[in-house]
Amino acid sequence: MPRIKYEPAEDVCKAIELILSTGMFPHIKPGRVKCVRSRGSKSRAIARIYGLPKPWIVSGLEPGYVIEVISEKFNKLSCKEKVKTLIHELLHIPATFSGGLRPHGKMVNGRRVNAYYRKLDSGLLEELCRVLTGG
Repeated sequence: MPRIKYEPAEDVCKAIELILSTGMFPHIKPGRVKCVRSRGSKSRAIARIYGLPKPWIVSGLEPGYVIEVISEKFNKLSCKEKVKTLIHELLHIPATFSGGLRPHGKMVNGRRVNAYYRKLDSGLLEELCRVLTGG
């Protein structure tokens, strides 16, 4: 059985910081969102987001999130689709920034992802592409 390997995804974190710098997600605390890249997953997902479980928060840790990109899927995407994927994951973070997650539906859907993507200016999109393609 293949093992999933995880590593820090500094490029993804930088892209998240750039997206958050637009002010479109004012409730998200940039320092509390971490990013990892996995290899070896059999998941159909391109990316996933994890919230810090309540018992950890009750024990004194601040709410936080981890965005995982699955290399085998995410790396093959165009820059546009990578950015949309990251926006999609950010939409899962509720306005309360409580460690919980919003489900797919009214607040997390393709229409909202596209609306947020259209708000990004061309200069920022170029920078995001540089960051996400290593160029």
